[in-house]
Amino acid sequence: MPLQPRNQAPKQEEPKSSFRYRILRYTPNLVRDEWVNVGVLLEEARGSRHAMRLIEEPRELARVRRLHPDADEDLLRSLPFEFDARMRGPDREVATYLEKLEQNLSNALQFSPQKALLADNFDQELDRLYRDHVTPPSRRAGRILQTTRDWIREKLNDVFRRHRILGKLEQRVRIEGFTQPGDPMRLDYGYQNGVRGFIHSISLRDIPQAKVLAYTAERIHARDALAQITAIIEAEPVADNTRHQFVERLFAEQKVRIVPMNRVESFAEELRIQLH
Repeated sequence: MPLQPRNQAPKQEEPKSSFRYRILRYTPNLVRDEWVNVGVLLEEARGSRHAMRLIEEPRELARVRRLHPDADEDLLRSLPFEFDARMRGPDREVATYLEKLEQNLSNALQFSPQKALLADNFDQELDRLYRDHVTPPSRRAGRILQTTRDWIREKLNDVFRRHRILGKLEQRVRIEGFTQPGDPMRLDYGYQNGVRGFIHSISLRDIPQAKVLAYTAERIHARDALAQITAIIEAEPVADNTRHQFVERLFAEQKVRIVPMNRVESFAEELRIQLH
């Protein structure tokens, strides 16, 4: 086997795709020119793919209220539904909408200048941009609750990539077809190979989101009894922790499989064989 010259660095694989993005800012008081980031628009530079991710969770809206007590919450809550409906149209209509978007925004909503970037995966890059620019900064008192889901997602992407199944999974899967039209929730991953499956990351400490996932699982199973639903959690549930046991029972009732992060490698290999 020929040796590589010492002064020649190993070639690194270049990112495959070029994207462009803008940050959506909410500015309730134009005189003060103080804004807070509330969303990310990501587009393929040479393609038809585009996506908008906006604040929806209570803690995200709470942050806006802390910074701007007089914020228009009705406007902010309506944004995900408005953009989602607009971005579902034919490519030509969406392209026209995006071109006119900046002119049609209210004075309280403004886009940052457009920037370009190189990356391998559209969905991962959207998550990263949202995390870097929009997700509320962590506070020590609430650090685990605020960052655990993002941490799990990052680890899952790495594990799924190494097991060569990331490209076979749909990401940020809409579930309104199982629940109700307009449901903004998206599950982290979806797949279909004989049976339909969904994977979602969640913290054991986030009881409200656990309830949302349980409701979602109930609605999915009402339409597809064989659907596989898996919750990826940060650690094994503790036997004497009443909240952990509550989540465990809640998921068991709705046939949601629990996989802690210390068992996610074997889960990924199991999934690889299933999707082969």
